[in-house]
Amino acid sequence: MQLELFRRASPARRASLALSWSRTMMGLARRSLRRAHPNATEDEIGVLFVSLHYGEELARRLGEDLAARRS
Repeated sequence: MQLELFRRASPARRASLALSWSRTMMGLARRSLRRAHPNATEDEIGVLFVSLHYGEELARRLGEDLAARRS
């Protein structure tokens, strides 16, 4: 039923729904990381998220960038 409603929606509505679902999934993933790492900072959670979803190399570079911004 929901898939049929999605198919009937306008392109703008489908894009809006896709963005909303994406935000929801990212939020749930970050919440899961916070539970698994309760003492981690938001920056550390961000690096863990990037590592899991985009790879170690990008996560390493993000961590370096964040560290440089703090100093």
